[in-house]
Amino acid sequence: MDRVLVVDDDVVVRDVVRRYLELAGHEVELVGDGEAALRRFAEREPDLVVLDLMLPGVDGLEVCRRLRRRSAVPVVMLTALGEEEDRIAGLRLGADDYVTKPFSPRELALRVTSVLRRSKAAAVRSPSVLADGGLRVDVGARSASLDGVELALTTREFDLLVFFLAHRGTAFSRTDLLSRVWGWEFGDQSTVTVHVRRLREKVEADPARPVRIATVWGVGYRYDGGA
Repeated sequence: MDRVLVVDDDVVVRDVVRRYLELAGHEVELVGDGEAALRRFAEREPDLVVLDLMLPGVDGLEVCRRLRRRSAVPVVMLTALGEEEDRIAGLRLGADDYVTKPFSPRELALRVTSVLRRSKAAAVRSPSVLADGGLRVDVGARSASLDGVELALTTREFDLLVFFLAHRGTAFSRTDLLSRVWGWEFGDQSTVTVHVRRLREKVEADPARPVRIATVWGVGYRYDGGA
């Protein structure tokens, strides 16, 4: 049974989310603030974190930042409707998905299940190694390195990099990538833009002048490979 840590300062929201996630077959733990979330995470790392960005004390963005320093655990953010900048900031920090408030608890449960399913499926793929110059990706071990230095990639960044490496020279729209990497049939295309930007920061010598992940104007992105 997957363990999900739900972080939200609203007691009613926590209880509703707990009930729906438990109905979906997950073990759920609830905390009400950022400090408690970080403590509990250190004591017992969950399989996924549902994280509200508006928290007392240590806010959700800072919690996400600290989690990413130590783990690639999937994070699903809860953001208020219209707070696009916070949502983008969370994605930049490495959140894997988001749901806007007010939200459907059933949709949230489906999102959580989807993220966990894709994370597990990626983890059990047949071991194989993809390489591009100094960039080496071990799909089975879910590890990546550049010039011998381990890369700290989130679950979604790793999946996106593997997809790009497996489809070199082919241009994909943001809609294509949302469908084939995220498994979404609808969603905010800025999610893809943010993840590509983060990935470039980790695999490009100069992210402002990328040579591996090229922008195809009017289409989307194409993986060309290192120079």
